[in-house]
Amino acid sequence: MGCCFMGLQLNAQTKKVSFVRNAKQQKVDVLIGDKPFTSFLYPDNLEKPILYPLQTASGLTVTRGFPLDKRGNERTDHPHHVGLWFNYESINGLDFWNNSYNIPAEKKSKYGWIRNVRVTALKDGAAKGTLNYIANWERQDRTALLKEATTFVFSGTDYTRTIDRTTTLTAQKDTVYFKDIKDGMLGIRVTRELELASDKEESYTDNNGIVTKIAPGKNGATGDYLTSAGKKGNDAWGTRANWCVLFGVKDQQQVSVAVIDHPKNPGYPTYWHARDYGLFAANPLGQAIFSKGKESMNLTLKPGESVTFRYRVVIASAIQQTPELLNKQAAEFGK
Repeated sequence: MGCCFMGLQLNAQTKKVSFVRNAKQQKVDVLIGDKPFTSFLYPDNLEKPILYPLQTASGLTVTRGFPLDKRGNERTDHPHHVGLWFNYESINGLDFWNNSYNIPAEKKSKYGWIRNVRVTALKDGAAKGTLNYIANWERQDRTALLKEATTFVFSGTDYTRTIDRTTTLTAQKDTVYFKDIKDGMLGIRVTRELELASDKEESYTDNNGIVTKIAPGKNGATGDYLTSAGKKGNDAWGTRANWCVLFGVKDQQQVSVAVIDHPKNPGYPTYWHARDYGLFAANPLGQAIFSKGKESMNLTLKPGESVTFRYRVVIASAIQQTPELLNKQAAEFGK
């Protein structure tokens, strides 16, 4: 499928952004123009905070429902792929990425957990809204390896929904090692329609030997990737680019999800961990894996040291992004 490059009106009128907080449910709903966009979820039974679901300006859901909401004809693999999230597969030997309710109790100590999430600020606005939270990246014994401070800036128009995420991680009492590895960091699991058509079964093994099988998927899949470097489809995986867009058709409407990297991020331009079955992730730290050993990063933070990651996510509906407009957004975001 080729990308339908119709002009996206980035100068369309911006919408007001507001929040509805439910502290008891550990949830904040995000409204753009009084319409639901997403919810920030941080309940105790999730291993990380997430944005879920993500909806277009026209009201179509672009994220997979499973495991929080099981929909017909949807994949039920990788229960740790929920909405939009941020974590990593190997930090001091702990796997934060693959942790979920599906991990056996006897193996849970090998996985990390993002807990003690606290929303610290909410600010409505006529053109944008801001949500701030802090959290701990912990071992199972609740020792914090990292302190996280994240700011979301939400905005939208008649055609788009935009999330600017800035996350700072600060090492605590121990030196923190991010091993170069495949699964990380900013991830989105998309709806069936945005998957790429596939006729093969695949198996993926996490850092602790747990295998997940992916069945072939064709029915309803219309998705395709394009990167700023011109890589398309499955050729986008494991390549560098300053943006990547996933586009397709849902309910006879063009939809797209674009992720834009920031020049100040470690490892810029990021590698794309973009899979045909619906995992769309930016991983700047897995350099040894994606370069087949030609590069390495092995990011290390001594106690008190910090690292900051910045990403922009743009969800468009009815019309699609063009490379020219994404380049303009990337330039504006990178200022």
